[in-house]
Amino acid sequence: MSNRQGPEGNELLPFTVQFLRGRLFQLFASFLIMAGAGATYLFGTYSSEIKTTLGYGQTTINLLGFSKDLGGNIGVLSGLVAEVTPTWFVLLLGAALNFGGYFMIWLAVTEKIPKPKVWQMCMYIIIGANSQNFANTGALVVSVKNFPESRGSLIGLLKGYAGLSGAIVTQIYLAVYGNDSKSLILLIGWLPAAISIVFVCTIRPLRPVKHPNEGRVFHHFLLISIVLAVFLMAITLTEKIITFSKAAYAGVTTVACVLLFAPLFIAIREELLVWKLKKQPIIPPTKTTIITPNGKVDKSKQEAIFDDKSCFLTLCDKPKRGEDYTILQALTSIYMCILFFATFCGLGSSLTAVDNLGQIGESLGYPNKTVTSSVSLISIWNFLGRVFSGFVSEILIVKYKLPRPLMMAIVLLISCCGYLLVVFPAPGTLYVASIIIVFSFGAQLPLIFAIISELFGLKFFSTLFNCGQMASPLGSYILKVKLTGPLYDGEAMKDLTAKGLTRSQVKELTCIGPRCYRLPFIILTSVAFIGALSSLVLVARTRKFYRSDIYKKFKENTESFYFNYKKSTHHFM
Repeated sequence: MSNRQGPEGNELLPFTVQFLRGRLFQLFASFLIMAGAGATYLFGTYSSEIKTTLGYGQTTINLLGFSKDLGGNIGVLSGLVAEVTPTWFVLLLGAALNFGGYFMIWLAVTEKIPKPKVWQMCMYIIIGANSQNFANTGALVVSVKNFPESRGSLIGLLKGYAGLSGAIVTQIYLAVYGNDSKSLILLIGWLPAAISIVFVCTIRPLRPVKHPNEGRVFHHFLLISIVLAVFLMAITLTEKIITFSKAAYAGVTTVACVLLFAPLFIAIREELLVWKLKKQPIIPPTKTTIITPNGKVDKSKQEAIFDDKSCFLTLCDKPKRGEDYTILQALTSIYMCILFFATFCGLGSSLTAVDNLGQIGESLGYPNKTVTSSVSLISIWNFLGRVFSGFVSEILIVKYKLPRPLMMAIVLLISCCGYLLVVFPAPGTLYVASIIIVFSFGAQLPLIFAIISELFGLKFFSTLFNCGQMASPLGSYILKVKLTGPLYDGEAMKDLTAKGLTRSQVKELTCIGPRCYRLPFIILTSVAFIGALSSLVLVARTRKFYRSDIYKKFKENTESFYFNYKKSTHHFM
């Protein structure tokens, strides 16, 4: 049998079982789950439908936007649930929340139920948006534990697929439902839930096995994701020029799905390599984590998760950076406080800007088609920001030993440039501003998650990364609901007064002119700059830690294959 062939007939079933239970298939399943778990990024698309149908003002829409951010970022519940229940339960609970929340919103928008009160709509959005935390916890956290030495690139890819989900789901709904924006809400209710249910038994923690060239595999995944992003961007722009038939939308969606499933073939190729290498003698691991047959850590032989002594009596006796902190040790650490403040400033300002991009274009007098095009590309720039920060920060750590918080500071400074383009607008600057703002927004999340996992360990990562991102809705509430919304409505009321109208005479408040967002974005620029400075403080405090081999303990605890990689891979390429 040629070396280029895969397993023989009698080996096909064992190979299939190994593949379906392996890390690479688990990662592929995580890509699909994350690709359907970004419904919160479509709020700018369907918020106008809510605003028109239910007759809300901009302040109310901003309140709903805050509710979306609150639900999407308050993930402590999902983290705590993941600490004490199997991953399949986390995914199933997330699927139930996703469908329940968005289905109620769809019923309200289609007027199949009486008009809900504002607080009820807020609750529906919180429930639906909170489901993405269960997807994150189930897919992202497990993947990081399965690939600990590539966490930066991995988090960038997973969050990148979540960033692309808006564009992917949009193409699917155009192919299935046609140009009915209300049906988009229904689709983001049932589709992510269905994906989680399909892979509910696939996502589970596995003992890391050292791949001969893990970085190369992730670069192949990156290449495919970039091709998918470029394709979606081209289609999104073409749709603004050419009217597609339903058959054309079906063809476009088919191509997008093929690209979405392309990582599966890479996973099969690499698993074939591992299959052959497993037949060679291996050096046993120097240390083995106790794992039960279903892939779960044997907690009966590990430290109790909520051990009173570890939580309360060791608060002043914190471990070294990079070791496993308890939840309270991490939350009371000065490093977490600094990162929390930087997240408050960075993501708080970014969420405020992203959710108002449509209204910014309207206030600056851009044609509605132009505004729609810019908003529709949010998913693409969001994706590029995420994969860029994940892969680049990983290179800076591995090759140059530069602290990952340095990348965070750079990203926040870049975001300031986007805000200033709104403060001082010129013809065409909306395009540049939207790219910078969304790119920097996307770049922040992978950095925050990776920094938490590096400084405080992976043992309680499920809870800690969800705690860390709680700063985001707090910043969003203050900067968007309490600041930007009232300032915008105040300027809109001035326009009404100048026209001799009152608030009761118009259905919604609209402000036209550069002044509408000038003061809010001056404040956002200042807040983001302060966040960058706080990130630099974290850089100074963690510089020595990042100069060391931060992945050393994972290399020691990983089962490794020793062989000539180039010779082995030659037969599979």
